[in-house]
Amino acid sequence: MSGPVHLVDASLYVFRAWHSMPPEFNDREGWPVNAVHGFTRFVLELLERQRPERIAIAFDESLDSNFRNDIYPAYKANRDAAPDELKRQFGYCQRVCRALGLPVLSDGRYEADDLIGAALGQVRRAGHAGLIISADKDLSQLLDVDDEQWDYARNERWRADGVKARYGVHAHQIADYLGLTGDAIDNIPGVPGIGAKTAAALLAHFSSLDELLARVAEVPYLSLRGSAQHARRLVEHRDIALLSRRLATIDVNAPLPADLGDATRRALDTAALEALCDDVRFGPMTRRRLLSA
Repeated sequence: MSGPVHLVDASLYVFRAWHSMPPEFNDREGWPVNAVHGFTRFVLELLERQRPERIAIAFDESLDSNFRNDIYPAYKANRDAAPDELKRQFGYCQRVCRALGLPVLSDGRYEADDLIGAALGQVRRAGHAGLIISADKDLSQLLDVDDEQWDYARNERWRADGVKARYGVHAHQIADYLGLTGDAIDNIPGVPGIGAKTAAALLAHFSSLDELLARVAEVPYLSLRGSAQHARRLVEHRDIALLSRRLATIDVNAPLPADLGDATRRALDTAALEALCDDVRFGPMTRRRLLSA
């Protein structure tokens, strides 16, 4: 098996740059590009550090809605709508990646997580393992024995067999776990009153959410604090648990670009890079790094 395919959760790093970079950078038209500068620095550092032969960068194309909102309209409704200046910067960030020869994954109906899941399945079939670059625990559900996840900012890496030490459940149980606990960040409800420790204990005993719900009559007899109350909650909120799991499950059948292949990096587009540098007003040091990346 060759080196892993780097699969980058771009939106995470765009948002981090948006919040952390000072608002002192503007494009030729006066629009802010602080997130573009921060994201570009991240991408350049990654390329210089890793020199990946195969890589794909996944973006959330629609920042305000996706297919999960059809299932549950309140999905991510707790978040403020992305401002126009941020949406514009997402477009620039995609231009950066394409000009650098990095395959871009984006779709108006699917999230970056889904695109990473679909791409991981495709490159596995081509004989490659995946290196998922993201701190998002949701993505750990994708890990198989040869894959790895990398929280780049903290420089922490883990494989499928390391997921339980981080989150209390195995990689294949992550969606079931979120079905029970919910996810406040994405406004996924979960079962009221069931927190991380309880969810992990229940899944350690029953192995899956389906098994737990099928054998819920056994829950009151577990040596678990409040077990009778948990059993009542699971019966009362069964449909919510299943809905929450569905929302938390990555759709590995998301559509991918027809030319993605095994995500081999393409040649630099020098003309596109020069035009981008002019539009975003990158300084000479960033220009040199881009053209030599």
